[in-house]
Amino acid sequence: MRVFRDLTEVPLDFGPSAVTIGKFDGVHAGHRGVIAGLRGIAEERGLRSVVVTFDRHPLHVIAPGQAPTALTGIDQKLDLLAETGIDAVLVLTFDRLLSALEPESFVRSILCATLDAKVVLAGDDFRYGHRGAGDVASLTEQGKIEGFEVVAIDDVMPREGRRASSTWIRELLADGRVDAAADLLGHYPSVRGTVVHGAKRGRELGFPTANLSPDSTGYIPADGVYAGWLTSEGERYAAAISVGNNPTFDGVPQKQVEAFLLDQDIDLYDREVEVCFVERVRGMVAYAGIDPLIAQMHDDVVRVREILDVPAP
Repeated sequence: MRVFRDLTEVPLDFGPSAVTIGKFDGVHAGHRGVIAGLRGIAEERGLRSVVVTFDRHPLHVIAPGQAPTALTGIDQKLDLLAETGIDAVLVLTFDRLLSALEPESFVRSILCATLDAKVVLAGDDFRYGHRGAGDVASLTEQGKIEGFEVVAIDDVMPREGRRASSTWIRELLADGRVDAAADLLGHYPSVRGTVVHGAKRGRELGFPTANLSPDSTGYIPADGVYAGWLTSEGERYAAAISVGNNPTFDGVPQKQVEAFLLDQDIDLYDREVEVCFVERVRGMVAYAGIDPLIAQMHDDVVRVREILDVPAP
């Protein structure tokens, strides 16, 4: 998959192409359904399949106070898009200049002049251009003039009569329902960041953890203990993951992500890792002392082994 981070990086002879546009936050089941349709049309008509997305949620520029927490950072998103088999991704820097583009200019400069779009896939609620003035009807009309076809996209509705959406997935993660979120995503929810030095309380208790930097990317689920996986340099390790401020101790920062690797003692400091959440084991609890906490942590590891099907050595 080719990645273009600026219009000037797209070769002049890149097209013709089939294009879909969106935030693609999480690259969930709904997105994957759209991309599968995009690829099918592209292969049938001999076009390049292209996803146009943004380096941040548009609300970060338009209404910063209303911008949701991203399910994935941009690098995570690109890795997930690469798995879909599309030909290319164009990442647009969403800034004031882009937000001010009128719908007609957006279409001409990006879809036509840059990508030579012949087909554009769009959902019923698709909006584009300054203040979201463009919609599917206007895109269809301009397509007749510019020479591209607009294909309507059906919502992916996996269950409960509700379409798959990033909003729904955030709700599930906020409740700690990482397994349900994974069903909608088509992959485990995860965070990615650098391992940093912590207070080393886990090591003192016999459970040394890899502590992720506070500036990690991805949506951190509700406080609690989770079964999951930590991936570093292509190797995956079973882990018991703690999320929260550890109420047994004072002075621990909020929403800390710590992963205890089962049966491993690896120096991960300063490495970038990805932590995937498979299932919630329990909520976060304040214990009366160290001994009850240690006993609970042993129980947590037993439960994590059961969930991940990792037998004790």
